[in-house]
Amino acid sequence: MGDTALTVEELTAQRERAQAEYEALAAKGLKLDLTRGKPSPRQLDLADAILGGIDRPVAADGTDLRNYGGLVGLPELRAIFAADLQVPADQLLAAGNSSLELMHDAIVFALLGTVPGAEQRWADQEITFLCPVPGYDRHFGICERYGIKMVPVALTPEGPDMDEVERLVAADASIKGIWCVPKYSNPDGTTYSAETVRRLAAMTTAAPDFRIFWDNAYAVHHLTDEHAELADVLALAAEHGNPDRVFVFGSSSKITLAGAGVAFFGASPANLKWWQSHTVKRSIGPDKVNQLRHVQFLRDADGLHAHMRNLAELIRPKFEAVDKILTAELGDSGFASWNAPTGGYFITLRVPEGCAADVVAKAKAAGIALTPAGATHPYGDDPSDSIIRIAPTYPELDELEAAVAGLTVCVRLSATEKLLG
Repeated sequence: MGDTALTVEELTAQRERAQAEYEALAAKGLKLDLTRGKPSPRQLDLADAILGGIDRPVAADGTDLRNYGGLVGLPELRAIFAADLQVPADQLLAAGNSSLELMHDAIVFALLGTVPGAEQRWADQEITFLCPVPGYDRHFGICERYGIKMVPVALTPEGPDMDEVERLVAADASIKGIWCVPKYSNPDGTTYSAETVRRLAAMTTAAPDFRIFWDNAYAVHHLTDEHAELADVLALAAEHGNPDRVFVFGSSSKITLAGAGVAFFGASPANLKWWQSHTVKRSIGPDKVNQLRHVQFLRDADGLHAHMRNLAELIRPKFEAVDKILTAELGDSGFASWNAPTGGYFITLRVPEGCAADVVAKAKAAGIALTPAGATHPYGDDPSDSIIRIAPTYPELDELEAAVAGLTVCVRLSATEKLLG
């Protein structure tokens, strides 16, 4: 936070003003929602053409897509996404709608089977995952569901605190994985530096079956013309003698239709063989007709990038509006700081220690729904109680502006109460 060296009289005056503004805010009877990073209806409208009919549901190689089979997905769709996900097309699988589903399956497959390099199933031993924080609550939810111990590590502007990561993984064979959102991370917007990616790929691990869960959800979600560059973790891992270390995940869910996208899994040949040995037991193949819709809509990698530019034109003004309002209302208050991401889906607001849950509660009482405080940390526990995730994409601009303006009132009231208390 900035300078809060105000006198008691000045703080009292600010609290009284914030209290009056809060009472006026609550009287409006708002019903605004900033909880989840969903595409807005206007974003989804840009992909409406994907709902058009398919004259001939046949793949480029002549395969009848109405039938069973094709466990790895359409080659022509995998080719569109391969370069941006930094996975060779023949090492990339196209599956169903949800990359979260694939991450869940990877955990379950490792618990119930033996991943390459493992001596036994994960279910037969104590398992720990490293969790860069702030991070993605749904990653943490998978671990919590299956009793996997989570150890938080700080997310720095370069990526996870690699000194701490390297120390932990070298000493503890129970540490089997690390969650990573490496590009425009959720929620900080951080892109891992090339050195961080190299160290993740090369580091010594006590567990021979250690896996990096590389959730590259925002690989093409740029907000500006300056695109963040991410080092190729799969290639670096192979170069450093750890070819099986990385599981890459991605999807089109925030690109085309969130409820009818395509998810991707990329890995080494050994990992792919292991993966398919499990998926063949649960599915005879993905929805290849939907994959063909995506091929016909996007056409190629250039078509994907053109579509993302159109999406950025809709999303960028919302991020700019949040930054403008936060700057105007909190910029010189010393009560908050926030990031200005160049890609991704979220903004991280940091408020004074011990205030985040109170801000969220005040906002809820005033009709503004926010992601719960603590959601950015394992077990929902942010030790500093200071981080709030803002999801700007779904509301219309006027609703977003009203919600963020109301949020700043809650921040000022909570911060002044805290300081005076």
